[in-house]
Amino acid sequence: MHFSFLIFLFLSFSSAADEADAARRRWAESPYGLLLERILPPGFEPAMLPEPASRGARLTRRYCVQCHNLANPAMHERRKWPPTVERMVLRMQGKGNLGPLMGEMMAGVEAPTPAEKKALVAYLRRHAQKPLDPKKYPEVNARSGESFRLACNQCHALPDPRRYTAKEWPEVVARMQKNMEWMNRVVGSKPLPGEPRLRIEEINTFLAKYARP
Repeated sequence: MHFSFLIFLFLSFSSAADEADAARRRWAESPYGLLLERILPPGFEPAMLPEPASRGARLTRRYCVQCHNLANPAMHERRKWPPTVERMVLRMQGKGNLGPLMGEMMAGVEAPTPAEKKALVAYLRRHAQKPLDPKKYPEVNARSGESFRLACNQCHALPDPRRYTAKEWPEVVARMQKNMEWMNRVVGSKPLPGEPRLRIEEINTFLAKYARP
């Protein structure tokens, strides 16, 4: 990798870190900070964005962290990103579904220009979740695919197993497990008796069977 490109990435990620820190300071000072911080789980870092030096990645780092933790382009499939971005931009402009309260919550937040919004949508769609085709993977509806199907369907479309290699999937699944625990439980609380458990081994076995070589 060229040295100047490494410098560019370093400066881009430093800027992203500064913007994320500024957002967290704003959350800490806002009466709505805890609400904003809980919209998306933490853990997806700027360096994990696809094409990290692209304009789309820079726009994602620039605008998405103003109101919540960084979004993974794979959290939605292609068709869902345009209306999602449209809804987010309206909220950044203080015109969201909470009326005057939205303006208070978005104090200090900047919205992308029309050209930036177009570039952002294109980037997110390009790297969106590729849904699994059940015709190609009929096992997903069998008992052996149940753990994968029930767990992943809670938050997004079922991902195509060939998105990652068998070696890469366990790390992705572990991150998803943390996200689900973060979103489904009050911080610091403990599992309830009888609460469903993720069968991680079954999920990884299913994904490894059909993963990309």
